[in-house]
Amino acid sequence: MTTIAASSDTFSVFGTTATLLVSEPRRLEAARAIADVELAAVDRACSRFRPDSELSRLNAAGGAVTGVSELFAELIEAALRAARLTDGDVDPTCGYALAKIGYDRDFALLQAAEPGAAGGQARWQARPATRVPGWPSVRLDRRRLRAQLSNGAQLDLGATAKAWAADRCAEIIAERTGAGVLVSLGGDIAVAGQPPGDGWRVRVTDDHAAEPDAPGQTVTIRSGGLATSSTTVRAWAVGGRRMHHIINPATGEPARSCWRTVSVAAASCVDANTASTAAIIRSEAALPWLRDAGLPARLVRQDGTVETTGGWPHDPAPASYGAP
Repeated sequence: MTTIAASSDTFSVFGTTATLLVSEPRRLEAARAIADVELAAVDRACSRFRPDSELSRLNAAGGAVTGVSELFAELIEAALRAARLTDGDVDPTCGYALAKIGYDRDFALLQAAEPGAAGGQARWQARPATRVPGWPSVRLDRRRLRAQLSNGAQLDLGATAKAWAADRCAEIIAERTGAGVLVSLGGDIAVAGQPPGDGWRVRVTDDHAAEPDAPGQTVTIRSGGLATSSTTVRAWAVGGRRMHHIINPATGEPARSCWRTVSVAAASCVDANTASTAAIIRSEAALPWLRDAGLPARLVRQDGTVETTGGWPHDPAPASYGAP
C-alpha cells in the first residue's frame, strides 16, 4: 500500500518499510520517537530471527513452561484470537513450516541468498510437509504470565504481530501527541486520532512499497485499520520451486490460492490482517465468508481480475471507510 499525505517519515523495521504520517507536522518527530520505542519492544518480544527474543526462548524451551512479559503475552493472545476467529486458518504454530521452506532468517537476507541453492533443495526434500501442530498446542496463562508449547509447536507471530504493532503505535501516538496519525508497517495500516479533513488516502496495490501510480485503487480511511496480504511480494525460490510466506496450516505449505492479493478494512489493523490472511488461505471460499462478515474487501485473482465485498467500490474513484 502506498500512502498519500504530506507530513511523513519512512524507515525500515521488521524487515520491511514503515511509514508514519501525522496530521500536525510539528508532532512528527515526537511520533517517530514513540514508534521507535514501541516497535523495538515488539521486536525484542517476538522476532523469530533474534536468538535473544522471548519468542525464540519459548520455541527453544522444549515444551517447558516459560515466563513471558506482559507485552509478549498480549501478542500471543492476539495470535490465538486470530486463530479462533478463523477456525485455525490463521495459525501461530507455523514457525517450523516457514523455516522448512527457507524462511529462517530476515527476509532481506533471504532475498540476498542464491535462489535454489543446494542446501535449500536438500532441506525441502528431506522434510516433507505436514499439518502444523495447531494453535491449541499453545497454552497461555495471562494471570501468571506463563506460556507453554506442546506437540513440537514452534511459534511464528508474523500473521498478527506487525498489524498489532501498527494498532498499538497509532493509538499511543495519537494519545500522547494529540495528532491524527497513520502507521503503516509493510502495508498493515492503523489510524487513530482526528484524521485530516479529507481523511487518509491510501493506494491499495499488490506491493505496499509501490509508487502512487502503480496499478491498484485509492481509498480513504478515517478510523480502524486496512491491511493487504499478498503472495507476490514476500516470495522466494527453493530448488526452483516458488515459495511465499502465507502457510496453509492444513498442509504446512505455502497456501495455493486463487487470490494473489487481498485487502480488507476492519475495526483494527490486526482484524483486517487476520481477515486478509485467512482469505488467501481459504481461496474461493473467502468470498462468502467475507460477505457474511460484512467486511469491505478487495480480492485480486491470479489473472488480475478483481472481486469486492462489503461495499468496497468497484470503480477506481476514492471511497471512504470507517470502522465497520
